[in-house]
Amino acid sequence: MHYSETWDLDSIFPGGIDSPALKTKLTTIKQQLHEAETTLANWRADADTPDYDWFQQIVAELQTIEAGLAQCEVFVVAIQSADARDTKAGIVLNQLYQLDNDQQKLMTQFKKQLVQLSQATFAKLIAQPELQSLAFNLTEMRQQGLALLDSQTEALINNLAVDGFQGWSDHYDTLVSQMQIKYTDQTGQTKLLSAGQAQNMLAAAMPNEQRADLMANWEQAWQQNAAPIADTLNHLAGFRLQAYKAHGTTNFLQKPLELNRMSQETLDTMYDVVDRNKQMLLHYLQRKALLMGKQQVDWQDLEAPLTLGTATNSQTYDEAAAFVISNFQKFSPKMAQLAKYAFAHRWIEAENRPNKRPGGYMDNLPETKESRIFMTFTGSPNDTATLAHELGHAFHADVIKDLPFWRQDYAMNVAETASTFAELIVADANVKAATDTATKLNLLDAKMQNPLAMFLDIHARYLFETQFYQARLQHVVTPAELSALMLQAQKSAYDNALTTYHPMFWASKLHFYISDVPFYNFPYTFGYLFSLGIYAQAKQDAQFEDHYIALLRDTANMSTEDLAKKHLGVDLTKPDFWQAGVALIKRDIDEFMALSAPLL
Repeated sequence: MHYSETWDLDSIFPGGIDSPALKTKLTTIKQQLHEAETTLANWRADADTPDYDWFQQIVAELQTIEAGLAQCEVFVVAIQSADARDTKAGIVLNQLYQLDNDQQKLMTQFKKQLVQLSQATFAKLIAQPELQSLAFNLTEMRQQGLALLDSQTEALINNLAVDGFQGWSDHYDTLVSQMQIKYTDQTGQTKLLSAGQAQNMLAAAMPNEQRADLMANWEQAWQQNAAPIADTLNHLAGFRLQAYKAHGTTNFLQKPLELNRMSQETLDTMYDVVDRNKQMLLHYLQRKALLMGKQQVDWQDLEAPLTLGTATNSQTYDEAAAFVISNFQKFSPKMAQLAKYAFAHRWIEAENRPNKRPGGYMDNLPETKESRIFMTFTGSPNDTATLAHELGHAFHADVIKDLPFWRQDYAMNVAETASTFAELIVADANVKAATDTATKLNLLDAKMQNPLAMFLDIHARYLFETQFYQARLQHVVTPAELSALMLQAQKSAYDNALTTYHPMFWASKLHFYISDVPFYNFPYTFGYLFSLGIYAQAKQDAQFEDHYIALLRDTANMSTEDLAKKHLGVDLTKPDFWQAGVALIKRDIDEFMALSAPLL
């Protein structure tokens, strides 16, 4: 099969950012917001007999509005991602943020009115057959309502957030879209790369000296933009902390934990296991350095592929697609079917071209019940893994698409479970398919990118963000302080095992600048280790596909701890489950060390 490397957006709203259908949709959402506001105004929380019909109506209206907004936002962000120069997309996004702000006001009022209900009345309402599937979500909203301020103050905070919070996140995107990084190729020709192109290049095969030169230029480019980016980070964090303070929240980790429906005890246990097991990864990095002809690893080498032997590990996009589909089939025919459909129906933007934003993501279209995947495919094993990763997200969205919209609102930590599981399938298959030692070592190295990131890089981000928020509570943090905090976090996470680090990582990492997700780090480690446990079970479970889908369908229906207990029979506050996942990582490292020893 030959698949297009560009996605289809016209099937969502034809005509691009000026789509008449998009404009009509925005007008419809405005009308729906007005109607829902009227419905909420008719609330009688003190009524002796619950108004079942009214309650079902407002629940349906609010979900319809959220789904419509999500549909529009996915479309506009997709246009902006594919071409960072598209200034019109930013204007429409701002319109959507205004509508989203109005929707948030309605949700605030809804949650506050849920609190006004007596426990007996609330219990009767959520016991209705039509609403039983939303009982957990509605109970969660009622709990959230207890922390809300008066409606006027909440509305003011939401209004200010459009420019004072989301606006700073958008500002970061603008700054990054204008950056250029100098790159000298092997012929001596100098080019100017976008941030996305340079990021991809750092993970591509090239001589050590050339990679070091690009890394120096990368660090320098971010340093030149340090002042405005530091302003952006400070104002994002400052707004968030002021909002926390207004709601009586003094612990800046409380909200991230609530968003991920997990406890501090689970987080502490997970990171305790990470700390106790990272030495094996550092030993692997030392061996990798020697294989690269170096004494120690530099920061730019962490994602650098090994290129032992003469065989190329490169794949075409079509070859990668076929490989993903065939290996999904071995674990879950439904995963393979979804992947095949996604490729055939152009859900994926993978073309390697200038002016695309860095990174990759999957967004779900709740109204058309499809997904769209953004990435840049260059042919490396890591790109094939990214493809599988994002298709894992799409599969998660697909198996819950028939559920009410609020039941599809799973937390980030479990969101990374399906994606990482899919990535594990492909990474394992890559290694098994290797026919010689050099190729197997190259592919094991590619597979090690995940545990390296989850145990060391993500931990450094978590340590940095923790220290940054503690400092930001006291004062505006200067660029020099931010770099010092990042350097300290990286040295701690990597146990001083690297020769050089990336102090400007606080500026170059998009995740620090996403307004609606604080601490966009530890959920990745959770999802990775959680998926390792699922992967281990998959090989021994004859009914794995059914059990796996059942778990995914419950991801927005209970706490993380309850999900693990119900579907895996494990206690996340104990180290045993996490340590079992570590054992699979150790297996790969042991194989890598044994195969590479004769080469030294």
